[in-house]
Amino acid sequence: MSWCCLPRSRKEENPYSNSIGGIYTEKNIRLFSYAELRSATDNFNRTKKIGRGGFGTVYKGTIRNGREVAIKVLSAESRQGIREFLTEIDVITNVKHPNLVELIGCCVEANNRILVYEYLQNSSLDRALLGSNSEPANFTWNIRSAICVGVARGLAYLHEEIASPIVHRDIKASNVLIDKNYIPKIGDFGLAKLFPDNITHISTRVAGTTGYLAPEYAWHGQLTKKADIYSFGVLVLEIVSGRSSSKSLLDDEKVLLEKTWEYYEEKRLNELVDPALGDYPEDEVIRYIKVALFCVQAAAARRPSMPQVLTMLSKPIRINESELTAPGYIHDYKTTVSKATTSSNSRFKTSAGSEDSNVFSTVVPPTISEMSPR
Repeated sequence: MSWCCLPRSRKEENPYSNSIGGIYTEKNIRLFSYAELRSATDNFNRTKKIGRGGFGTVYKGTIRNGREVAIKVLSAESRQGIREFLTEIDVITNVKHPNLVELIGCCVEANNRILVYEYLQNSSLDRALLGSNSEPANFTWNIRSAICVGVARGLAYLHEEIASPIVHRDIKASNVLIDKNYIPKIGDFGLAKLFPDNITHISTRVAGTTGYLAPEYAWHGQLTKKADIYSFGVLVLEIVSGRSSSKSLLDDEKVLLEKTWEYYEEKRLNELVDPALGDYPEDEVIRYIKVALFCVQAAAARRPSMPQVLTMLSKPIRINESELTAPGYIHDYKTTVSKATTSSNSRFKTSAGSEDSNVFSTVVPPTISEMSPR
């Protein structure tokens, strides 16, 4: 017997009200039966598979009203019962922003935990821009810069604008989806709360490379908003260069972040820019690269907040590069972060003011050293 999506009584006004296994919920969650999602995906046919990540496999499906959706079958076992799981899903469902993927509903039938999201036509950023069959020429600078700003807005919303801030933990190109108008939407936000701490959803490609993973998180499990900001910085470099962070560049076996810092020190940042861009506004593109380098500094306290990042990306401000230190790399984290922290602690903090204040100006902008870390 299916125990999701049971018929509503006449008294029910909420179209998403359901009774599940004896649990009655008035939450803003649309509950699907396993049978309905199996039908929507032709029995989870492999031809319907459109992605796979640490959380599970994603299928394209069509539900009863004809709407195309993305159906994520969670592979990790949740630590929570049905009631607690639905409570967390309800929180995620109510987190809405133009740059976040909409969670439509879920299935909690038997041992199945399945999430139903809006379907986005242009797939994920790693496939559309960084994949082997991608067409980077379609991604003009206007589109790429809009993607950077859109992701920044989504992250700023998660970090600063909701009652219970969400640290994503897995910002990367495959978790940024692109709609038909090339508007970016962050996926998989909030899912970390559903699983035990020993269930990791970090890509295995992080091992041995800089990847997206902040060094302090990789080494010591220090998970803060600054870990997301580090990952965002890597993502911006990928968008500008059209290259994956996990692949070596040229023939010197250096990955993207290491090569970027080398270019910066040699004042050759323009060589990082994707040739497929053709003509581009050089000052703006170089500013984006420098903002990304601020995001990936070894000492987490030196990284700007997402509202600050958004300001730096959105306005043609002057950035004080004297406060920029080397990126943090997983393989030499302890040495790098020690040097960066020692050289910066006294200069980075302010005695007053908030990092959320409007500390930038298009005329005479303050320096990065005037930011107060959270």
